[in-house]
Amino acid sequence: MDKLTLHEDPRSGNCYKIRLTAALLGLPLERKLYDIMQGETRTAEFLAKVNANGRIPVLQAGDRFLPESNAACFYLAEGTRLVPEDRFRRADMLRWMFFEQYNHEPNIATLRFWLYFIGEANLSEPQRMQIPAKRMAGEAALELMDRHLATCDWFVGSAASLADIALYAYTHVAEAGGFALGDHAHVCAWLDRVGELPGYVPMD
Repeated sequence: MDKLTLHEDPRSGNCYKIRLTAALLGLPLERKLYDIMQGETRTAEFLAKVNANGRIPVLQAGDRFLPESNAACFYLAEGTRLVPEDRFRRADMLRWMFFEQYNHEPNIATLRFWLYFIGEANLSEPQRMQIPAKRMAGEAALELMDRHLATCDWFVGSAASLADIALYAYTHVAEAGGFALGDHAHVCAWLDRVGELPGYVPMD
């Protein structure tokens, strides 16, 4: 595999899921840090050389650049134990990864960013008006996860997969966005299982 470099802000769960994937697989990963609060991913150099969309994370493999966190995780993990061999289970893994980006991350991660890093007093009025809806949607995502985990240890099959890594990243810090993880016992037990995986590394 080409030399791997992660262009990231370590406060981001989307960046962390790539680091965690690499760590669980024992893959060396260099890190190049950016401060998104200071607009460091919006510079002309970043837009021209790293990601024209002005976002991180970006996984660099040799001289090629791969944006989007779940795509980068899949690149690292394809052909490993983190991607099920069974065709249906592999598709089911992707289903949970799509769920994470569509139902989970836009609500749980956004409230964490707004409330923990920006502060509610500094939000715009349109942002403040979105908080109740995002909280309701985030709670619905956690409840769905909790019901699923009531009958199994992992999201897909009998072992951890990229589905677990993708969902773990922002779930384990959800309380910073005002979500009460203690209300979801099965999610909490699953968080503990992920934290006990060989090679696990914590978020910075």
